Amino acid sequence: MTDFQAAVLGFIQGFTEWLPISSTAHLRVVPELCGWKDPGSAFTAVSQLGTLLAALVYFRKDIYDIFASLLRKPVAGEERADRRLLLPIVVGTIPVIVCGIVFKHAIRGPLRSLWVVAGAMIFFALLLAAAEAFNRRQRGIHTVTWLDGLAVGIGQAFSLIPGASRSGTTITAALFMGLERATAARFSFLLSLPAIFAAGVFELLEARHEILAGGLARPTLIATVIAFFVGWASIDWLMKFLRRHPTYLFILYRLVVGGIILSLLASGVLKPFDQ
Repeated sequence: MTDFQAAVLGFIQGFTEWLPISSTAHLRVVPELCGWKDPGSAFTAVSQLGTLLAALVYFRKDIYDIFASLLRKPVAGEERADRRLLLPIVVGTIPVIVCGIVFKHAIRGPLRSLWVVAGAMIFFALLLAAAEAFNRRQRGIHTVTWLDGLAVGIGQAFSLIPGASRSGTTITAALFMGLERATAARFSFLLSLPAIFAAGVFELLEARHEILAGGLARPTLIATVIAFFVGWASIDWLMKFLRRHPTYLFILYRLVVGGIILSLLASGVLKPFDQ
């Protein structure tokens, strides 16, 4: 992998990780169209540490409020994060950890087929559209319960399917639970942090010899740094966008991209797996 390829992939990772359009789908398709080797799930997971750091910086006030509130009593109806979010986040993290361990080989193997990616892009776009259509309540962050955490956590587990999108599946689940859009995104990001950290560290430790021996340390570092800066900008834009607009722009985008991938697969331009 060249430095240029790493920079492109880092930009894609940062731009798409927090938008509900699937970073994995783009990291699978772009290298295939450019004739590059599939960077693999390990590269994706490690470069996610850049977007993780971006989220930690962006939501630093929420994170501080959650732990600082351990020393004070929560104020009823207050629209700020506090220790009441700890249980939903813990409960919501369990499904993705369990599924990640149980289905690890499938996630790294058969599920990386572009047929699966395209199908997931379309299916979960339609599911997000249904969530938008049925969302009528406007619950704030202070109303989030452990049941919300479990539902959004199950949504996060489905994001292990390449093409599903972590932010897409978690925001979808949060909308179905009645959270307003900006709150849905805010909680889904906070819930995602432990899982992304665990996956990134696990992949880094497991693939460290492959990365070092294969000369991937420099490209991976480049991709991770770029993913941080682009990821921060992406989060900031999305949070502002969802305060004023529904998610139909992303739904349409997913349907179009999913359809294009299917067409390219059917015509033989794309191969289901890296050759």
